[in-house]
Parts: sequence; structure tokens; C-alpha cells
Amino acid sequence: MDPALDGSTATPNMPSTTTAHSTVDAADGPSPEPSAAVSRWMFAISQRFQHFLDKSTPYLLYRWIGFLCIAFAYGVRVYLLQGFYVVSYALGIYILNLLIGFLSPQVDPEFSDGPTLPTRSSDEFRPFVRRLPEFKFWYSITKAFCIAFLLTFFSVFDVPVFWPILLFYWIVLCMLTLRRQILHMIKYKYVPFSFGKQRYDGRRAPSSDSESLDP
Repeated sequence: MDPALDGSTATPNMPSTTTAHSTVDAADGPSPEPSAAVSRWMFAISQRFQHFLDKSTPYLLYRWIGFLCIAFAYGVRVYLLQGFYVVSYALGIYILNLLIGFLSPQVDPEFSDGPTLPTRSSDEFRPFVRRLPEFKFWYSITKAFCIAFLLTFFSVFDVPVFWPILLFYWIVLCMLTLRRQILHMIKYKYVPFSFGKQRYDGRRAPSSDSESLDP
């Protein structure tokens, strides 16, 4: 039967809209996931921050001045709020731990069978290598004060406590720890500072042969 007689019309084969959109999406590529974008953003920030830390390494005086400003701001805030003593106590314990690492040698002579620190002026010069280097000590203590400063904005960390007891306990703990560290220095005869390599004037003692050639 003729298609025109039964009222039906033949339609040409046209590509569907869905197929066209899928072709465009395939050409453009998959859209980036939000988690991937956030991870790239965090990676870029960490790279810039690490670059800033690397550039600040030789500026020892300015770094410690900045730390003192942060520590002063934290002390003023705690004094004005009259609280957050538990946070301050935990900060003090952490600082004491960092200080012991800063004053300790990288290789403890008590448990080492290898070369130790020089104990006499005739020994070969070896600089004092710390267990916690100065830059890491500065970075850790500065980060600790920044975190403690941020915690003072949350009242959940303001635990009521009788602060003189915490202060007395911290002073006793500090005295005992530093006393043990000083006794360790005296026992193994080292000072946690390097005053530079020994210098010699370059003169050699005259040999017996040269003395015999002199008139």
C-alpha cells in the first residue's frame, strides 16, 4: 500500500539530540571533580608556603623577632581573658620538649659506639649537631603559639582550673628536666653551641735539618 494513502509520512533518519550532546561532551573531556580541584589548590598553597619558609631560612634575627611578637600577642590575650590556662600549660610542656631536643646532640654519646663530640682542645673539630635543628625549633614553636592563639577563640578549651598549681608543677618539671640535661652535658663534656672551627696561624715548628743549615 502506498504510504501516502494510509496517512503516514516517512521521516528522514536524523541524529538524536542526546547523541549530539554526548559527542560534544566526549570532545571536551570529563569535567574535573571538586575533590581534585581542591587537592590541586591545597598543593599550590603548600608549595608557596614552603617556598616562603625556604627564603626565610637565612633571616634568623627577623624570624625570632616575629616569633616574639606572636608570643607577646598570645600572652596579652590570655592575660586579658583570664583563662585558657590548660592550653598554656600544654603549650609550656611542648616548648620544654622542643628545648630539650634543641639542646641535645643528634647522636647521644651514652648510647653511641662511634665518634663522639670532642672533649679536649687537641681533638679534631666537629661542630655540634643538634637533634632538633634551629630552623625546625623555630618553626615548631611558632606554629605551637599560633595554634594556641587560635584555640583561645573557642570557649570549649577554657577549662576552669586553679592556675597556680599548673604553674608550680610546670616550674618543677622544667627544673628537673633542665637539671638532668645539664648533668648530661657535664658527664660527656659538651656544650650545645658551636663557636666556629679552630684557626691556626699557619706557622710550622722548625725542623732539626733547617736549624742545622742556619749559620
